[in-house]
Amino acid sequence: MKKVLVFGQDLIEENKIYCDDLFTKLQEEGIEIYLYEKFFHALQKFKVEIQHNGIISSYEEVVEINPEFVITLGGDGTILNAVTLVRDTGIPIIGINLGRLGFLAIGEKTSIGDLIDDLMQGHYKLEKRSLLSLDSNTSLFGNANIALNDFTIHKYASSSVVVIHTYVDDNYLNSYWADGLIVATPTGSTGYSMSCGGPIVLPGSGNFVITPVAPHHLTIRPIVIPDTSVITFRIEGRSDNFLCTLDARYKPITSKHKLSVRKAEYSINLVVLEGRDFIRNIYNKLHWGKDSRKITH
Repeated sequence: MKKVLVFGQDLIEENKIYCDDLFTKLQEEGIEIYLYEKFFHALQKFKVEIQHNGIISSYEEVVEINPEFVITLGGDGTILNAVTLVRDTGIPIIGINLGRLGFLAIGEKTSIGDLIDDLMQGHYKLEKRSLLSLDSNTSLFGNANIALNDFTIHKYASSSVVVIHTYVDDNYLNSYWADGLIVATPTGSTGYSMSCGGPIVLPGSGNFVITPVAPHHLTIRPIVIPDTSVITFRIEGRSDNFLCTLDARYKPITSKHKLSVRKAEYSINLVVLEGRDFIRNIYNKLHWGKDSRKITH
């Protein structure tokens, strides 16, 4: 390993020590360090001392530098934002979790040195994660029209529901009277979709999950469809102002927008450390197999 890009968004005082640990370890190993511009400014606010080889702010610069890994410092949301910078380069991403749950950011902040050693010694594997791509009749997200987790449509600035007419490969599926609708990848099945009652889908399953948000029909349930499908939407409501999102990014839309979602032409490489595969991560994060009931007499 010769060079890495360290990606972050913000920094709080209590996490400064973990940044120091990471940069110290990378420098000890003689690894070239490149910093994401926004994170560089966050580090400056806390006067984190670091010798770096350059500041990166765009996809084009990532392509030019071509680091061997992108190391993110933050939570799962930080990885989602890093995806829009890495895009189709194939550069592996590994997250050091400074957040809470961390389904994607699997590196422990208390063992950063061990993590770097594992990367250098090849004690990991790469797991391809599919992305979804948004097509629209007007540009909404520019060249970053991809999402690792999910695409959503929501009501916006109104208490009334939105009606989302949904088609799969031009076949009418349903009209969702709801607060919104989620289309999740297998990666995103443990995110917003899961919190709305959607199923957990293993990576590599080749599926999308369509999950309504607070539907107004009791018979409406999440549905799993092949990711070879194209999902198209027509939107209406009492208000003509709605919201659509790709992961953590959002744009206002109206009923005039023609939107469709399909599987992206490329995938993202996530680093999986030994003993930290998807199933083990779910087992640990969701406390499966553990009986927390207290028996009293």
